Amino acid sequence: MAEVMLDTKLETQTRSRIFWHKVVSQRQLIFMSFPFLIHLFIFAYSPIWGWLMAFQNYKPMKSFFEQEWVGLQQFKFLFFDEGFLRVLRNTIAMSMINMTLGFITAITLAVLLNEIKNVLFKRSVQTISYLPHFLSWIIVTGLVANCLSTENGIVNVVLMKLRLIEEPVLWLSKGEYFWWIIGFTYVWKEVGWNTIIYLAAMAAIDPALYEAAEVDGATRFQKIIHITLPGIKSTFMVLLIMAIGNTLNAGFEMQYLLGNPQVIDWSETIDIFTLKYGIQIGNYSLATAAGMFKSVVNITLLFMANHLAKRLGEERLI
Repeated sequence: MAEVMLDTKLETQTRSRIFWHKVVSQRQLIFMSFPFLIHLFIFAYSPIWGWLMAFQNYKPMKSFFEQEWVGLQQFKFLFFDEGFLRVLRNTIAMSMINMTLGFITAITLAVLLNEIKNVLFKRSVQTISYLPHFLSWIIVTGLVANCLSTENGIVNVVLMKLRLIEEPVLWLSKGEYFWWIIGFTYVWKEVGWNTIIYLAAMAAIDPALYEAAEVDGATRFQKIIHITLPGIKSTFMVLLIMAIGNTLNAGFEMQYLLGNPQVIDWSETIDIFTLKYGIQIGNYSLATAAGMFKSVVNITLLFMANHLAKRLGEERLI
């Protein structure tokens, strides 16, 4: 028993020495990370104390200690309010559409670019595809609104020329179209940027695998299915876990700028809900409760997805 305890103590001391040796050897990197850690603490963690407003009937004119504590009253109002349930539905629906379309288009474009042998053409397509990422949402939504306008919008003009429709469609005035407009706008803006990670993962695949498959008579499609896609599987899983952890972050700019009173039942997200109640109406406690709910759910989904990936033996984030 004494020998076991001694071995355990020696192992602990050895691990401690190794740890401190790494700290000393990487002290420059640690010092360089201090500004980022300070920034993270100031702007990400220190504001968390404001979550206490969700448990108060917060009044701006009173000090923090003079506020009325109401417990879970704000959360009860949220969960039984039809307006918030509608907002939650919109947020989840648009997030799922963006996630699905985003992954499908990014992986497809990355695979197609990876198969192109002409380097100049490949780089040109890649550059053109990710340029929209650098446009502000103000510009993007303005372009979308012009393209979908009823008078000279290119979408209505083309569809009428092809005789697919007889008269212009009010695309931004019909709620059933709004989610898909948001989804395809997101794809157009971000698909090129999202392919960068997948192209980097494909570049790390051993070329000998393709050579061996070619010797065995595999077609290009078979090499994609059995080599390329499995080679980016770990990258896909990590990005999927991160995306699941952002399920309730469906966006704010697109919905706020493209939304109008005719599609308000389809366009409002949790972020717009918090803006509406927190700033426009002044109900800061309710807005804080909604934001707190979103953050807690996102963190919970992140850990659940990571745990499920671990149970399935897949690559995980944590």
